[in-house]
Parts: sequence; structure tokens; C-alpha cells
Amino acid sequence: MTGRGESPHRLGRRGEEVAAAHLEAAGYRLVGRNYRCPLGEVDLVAEEGDCLVFVEVRTRRGDLWGTPEESVTRAKQARLVRVAEHYLAEHEAGDVDWRIDVVAVDVDARGLVRRVEILRDAVSQ
Repeated sequence: MTGRGESPHRLGRRGEEVAAAHLEAAGYRLVGRNYRCPLGEVDLVAEEGDCLVFVEVRTRRGDLWGTPEESVTRAKQARLVRVAEHYLAEHEAGDVDWRIDVVAVDVDARGLVRRVEILRDAVSQ
């Protein structure tokens, strides 16, 4: 199912697939998907060079509720930082350089991807 009839969950999953392919084409190397811990979840974990990148994917159909990137609230940003820190501790990552990127995916009413944009270092630590 695509377009207007697509469930929000399915739209989000499709957005993650689009984002993963876009990140790989941009030179990122995916190392994990849907990392979950008691503090929350991060959609993708990747490496870009020597930097570990936690990626929040936001997918929107239309802009009635704002752009995908506008949907990453302060509370969501704080949660992403806590999840990233938990991941680093759990994986004994030590002094690794890391950041949080957001990938914004816009889909039109027919379900076609209009825009995919990587917003590097989108969340302050």
C-alpha cells in the first residue's frame, strides 16, 4: 500500500529504508537499525569515517503538520542524546567521536518521495 492509504507505521518504515539507502549512497556505513533500550530508540546507527552517527529518520506526507525536521522536538532531542549515550556505554565505545543526524523524508500524496535530506549534527549533545 502506498500514498494516502499507507499507515503511519508503514510510512515510517519505508522512510527508514529510503534514508538508509540515501545514507549509504552518501558514504555512511550502516552498523545497526532500530536500536532500543529502556530510554528509547534510535532508527539507524552508522559510521561516517571515524565518527559514529546516530540517525533519527522523520518521514512526512505533506506539510500540514510541519516539515519532518520540525517534528524533532526538544524532548525528542534530549531522548536521542540519552539513547546515544546508553548505546556508547553498552558498547564500551569510550572516546569515540559521535553525533546525531536527522534524515528528513518528504513523501507526496501518491507516496512518491519528494525529498531526502541529511541534516548533519542536527541535535546538540
